[in-house]
Amino acid sequence: MTAKRERRFDIHVPFIEHLGIDLVEKLDGKVLLRMDSRPEFENSWGGMHGGVLLTLLDSALATAARSLDPKCNGAVTVEIKSNFIAAATGTVLAEGRAIRAGRSLIFSEGELRDTQGTLLAKATGTIKLLYPKEH
Repeated sequence: MTAKRERRFDIHVPFIEHLGIDLVEKLDGKVLLRMDSRPEFENSWGGMHGGVLLTLLDSALATAARSLDPKCNGAVTVEIKSNFIAAATGTVLAEGRAIRAGRSLIFSEGELRDTQGTLLAKATGTIKLLYPKEH
């Protein structure tokens, strides 16, 4: 019998669970996520790979957008732009903020920092919320 793993995120996203992203805080329009580096996340010089970091930023932006409407059950990133500022190692914290919500799209921004508060990356993105299909 396989032990069921405790959910560390607020919705079931297999890739997020695979990466081990934890939801630390989710408020109206603002979230804080946490992820610990693992050897398989490293690039050729020992920092966290940009693809892993962009996934963490994307998750923070989308989760901040989802926090605005409890009826939604997911989100799609329409557009994202990132800037990598410093190498990331160890534990990374991602803050996401929903800045402006229109009728169908939400503009979010976010930052990655290490546990000492050093800015590692920034991103902005446009998010579309998803809703359960009515039967």
